[in-house]
Amino acid sequence: MEEQDIAGTQSGLPEKLSKPARRALQGAGYLTLEQLTKAGEAELLKLHGMGPKALDQLRRAMADKGLNFADEKQE
Repeated sequence: MEEQDIAGTQSGLPEKLSKPARRALQGAGYLTLEQLTKAGEAELLKLHGMGPKALDQLRRAMADKGLNFADEKQE
């Protein structure tokens, strides 16, 4: 079952994503994995509450859906 964001819509964010990382993303306006395709990893790491583990969880969840961060090259 996918987690729902504040508005009650399916976010696709990893269920085990920490609450600080989730709050950081929501505070920056990122509510879905699709929105993260417009962000770079370095940009996300600057958010308070976002760390390497959370970024890895997001990268894996995005890869499962065929998505990439903006600064990742398509192969």
